Amino acid sequence: MRALAPALEKRRQQQLYRARRTLETPQGVELSVDGERLLSFCSNDYLGLAAHPALAGALAEGAARFGTGSGAAHLITGHSYAHQALEEDLAAFTGQPRALLFSTGYMANLGVAAALLRRGDTLVEDRLNHASLIDAAQLSGARLLRYHHLDMDSLRRRLSGAGEGDLMVATDAVFSMDGDCAPLKAIDESCRRHSAWLLVDDAHGFGVLGSKGRGAFHEQLGAAGGHAILMATLGKALGTFGAFVAGSEELVETLIQEARTYVYTTAAPPAVAWATRTALRLVREGEARRARLRELIARFRDGARQLDLPLMDSQTPIQPLRVGSAAAAVKLGEALRAAGILVAVIRPPTVPRGAARLRVTLSALHAPEHVDRLLEVLGNCYPGVKDVAC
Repeated sequence: MRALAPALEKRRQQQLYRARRTLETPQGVELSVDGERLLSFCSNDYLGLAAHPALAGALAEGAARFGTGSGAAHLITGHSYAHQALEEDLAAFTGQPRALLFSTGYMANLGVAAALLRRGDTLVEDRLNHASLIDAAQLSGARLLRYHHLDMDSLRRRLSGAGEGDLMVATDAVFSMDGDCAPLKAIDESCRRHSAWLLVDDAHGFGVLGSKGRGAFHEQLGAAGGHAILMATLGKALGTFGAFVAGSEELVETLIQEARTYVYTTAAPPAVAWATRTALRLVREGEARRARLRELIARFRDGARQLDLPLMDSQTPIQPLRVGSAAAAVKLGEALRAAGILVAVIRPPTVPRGAARLRVTLSALHAPEHVDRLLEVLGNCYPGVKDVAC
C-alpha cells in the first residue's frame, strides 16, 4: 500500500499543495472567506448571476413545484418537465435541433467521447484542452493524438496521419487557463475534409461571447451540421449548475442510449433546471452586462500594459498573468491576499512547469474602482515591476 503522507509533504515543499477555502457569503465580487473580507477576482460567475434574486426566486418556485431531488436517473423516473423544458430552451437558444442535460461538463465530455468512439478510433486534441477532454480519450479507449496549441498545420498533420477508424477532434472554445479562443472555423474545415466529428467545449464562452451570449460555437459555426457537437456548462456565466450537449437529433438519441455518464447517474435536481430557464432568459437579455464586462476587460488590460505586467493574449474575462515558478506565483498570491484581494494561483500540473500564473477573472459585477485597486496592488507587488516591498 502506497504511503500517502510523504507525497503530501512533497507537494507542500514544491508549492503545489491545494487547499480549500470556505466561503461564508453568496457568490459575488466582495466575499467573506474563512472569516476574512476579500475582493474576489477568481470566480467563473462572469455575468454576476450566481446570486441573482430572480434565480433564487425561480429555484424556490422550482423546489415547491418539483421537490428538492430528482429521485432517479433520467431514464427511470428522474426526467421532469423542468428538465425537458430547459432542454428545449437550450436547443432553441443555440440553434441546434436537440439538447441533452448532463450533471457536469466533465461528465458531458466523458459521455460524448465514450458513446461515439471505440478502440481503433482516434481522438485529436489541442495540447491545452481541459482535463475532462483528455480524460474522455482515456475512457473511450480511442488513441489520443495532441496537436500544438491553436496550430492548424499541426492539427492537419495529426488528422492526415490518424489511420483507420472514426475520427474526432476536440477543443476548448475558450481555454480556461490561457483565456484565448480556438479558431473554430478552421478546425471545422479540417474536420469536414477528414469526415471527423468536432466536439467543442464552450464552457467559458457560453453566455459571454456571441450574439445574445450564445457562445463561441454559435458565433463561429452557427448551425454547423451533424458532425459538430456543442458542449457548454451552466455553472459559469449562467450562475446555476450542470451542463448540456447540443447537436443533431441522431446525436442526442445516441447519447441517451450509450453515454454511460448520462444513463447511470441520478438526474440533477429539477429545481435547478427550473432556475436555469430564468438564467437563460437573463443571458438572452443581458447585453448590458456583456458590454460592461468588455469595458472592464479593456480597462484591466490597458492598466496592465501601462504597468508592464505580462498578461497573456486574451480578450475574454480570463486574464492570466504569467509568473513562472510555482513558488513565485504562490508568493504573489499571498501578497495580494494580504492586501485584501483574492486571485487564483494556477500551478502545475494544471499548467506546464515554469508557466505558473495568477488567473484573474472578471465579472460584470466588478466596478471600475475594483479593477483599479487590483492594478494598484499588482503594480506594487509583481516581481520586477516596481521596487516596492510587499
